[in-house]
Amino acid sequence: MSLFDPLVLLLVAAGLYMAWNIGANDLANAMGTSVGSGALSIKQVIIIAGLFEFGGAILFGKRVTSTIAKGIVPIDSISIIDPHLVAIGMFAAILAASFWITLATFYNLPVSTTHSIVGAVLGFGLTAAYHGIIGYSEIKWAVLTKIVGSWLVSPLLGAIIAYIIFSLIRYFILQKADDPYNIEKKFVIFQTMTACYIAFAHGSNDVANAVGPLYAGLSSLDMAGISVPLWVMALGGIGMVIGLATWGYRVIETIGTRITELTPTRGFSAEFATASVVVLHSYSSLPISTTHTLVGSVIGVGLAGGLAAVDLSVIGKIIVSWVVTVPVAALTSALIFAGLLGVGI
Repeated sequence: MSLFDPLVLLLVAAGLYMAWNIGANDLANAMGTSVGSGALSIKQVIIIAGLFEFGGAILFGKRVTSTIAKGIVPIDSISIIDPHLVAIGMFAAILAASFWITLATFYNLPVSTTHSIVGAVLGFGLTAAYHGIIGYSEIKWAVLTKIVGSWLVSPLLGAIIAYIIFSLIRYFILQKADDPYNIEKKFVIFQTMTACYIAFAHGSNDVANAVGPLYAGLSSLDMAGISVPLWVMALGGIGMVIGLATWGYRVIETIGTRITELTPTRGFSAEFATASVVVLHSYSSLPISTTHTLVGSVIGVGLAGGLAAVDLSVIGKIIVSWVVTVPVAALTSALIFAGLLGVGI
């Protein structure tokens, strides 16, 4: 099949749209702590993200991409029946997740793009099972259980690590310094380093949310081999950076200023904790939520300063958006896929 086939072009366009959404929402919240603490400007964040996000996607993103592409729904079984069903289903999943993330970004809510795409792919799988294309038992529930478990562990782990790091910095450095303000200024350098670290970590894990379904669709159409093509990974990396540059300021404001007051030492603690947790899961091939992990880390830093330092009303809104993400994405994906089947595409 040609790269200029209408179905292939639709898949690529949808993948790019999803990558743009990830940059506008997920990458923006990952970099929001650097802006909120005053360590970096939005322009500087875009430059850092452009380099390290792209590097993380290209060098370390294939593990999680394979999990998203073929680890949830039995793609090979569906391809045997009709390869076009995989392409159409993944197209529906990408659109469903993208629509939800666009809506959330409009309302400044840092939702999980990982939850969105996993829920959307699951919606495709359940609809395929409903139509008798596969059996419900063929959906890889064990993998889904591991993914959901990682979603619960990652924000807690981020909160604990960030709490410990900031508590140590405050006790051993800030409280013993003659000029804490000068210490904060020096930590701008360290937070610049952790901004690079978190951009690389984000690229290594979350690029899969855009290119995983795209790769599955292209693979079913014999447009990709066993390994994820470099141009597919590059498409995801470029799309995310464009999303951050054009619309990321909306979510940056929520993460950087509304949960708790951020200084360079606090931002450093949250970013280092988040990036470490994300890289660990990327190595394990598990798609976790950078959003969940970062919000957990920011809360952990806030709690180190006492519960009053954390805006619980903002956290409440974020948690509600997390809870509804999977069912909304799954239902939307199911409706789109069923609709496409209904019109004979």
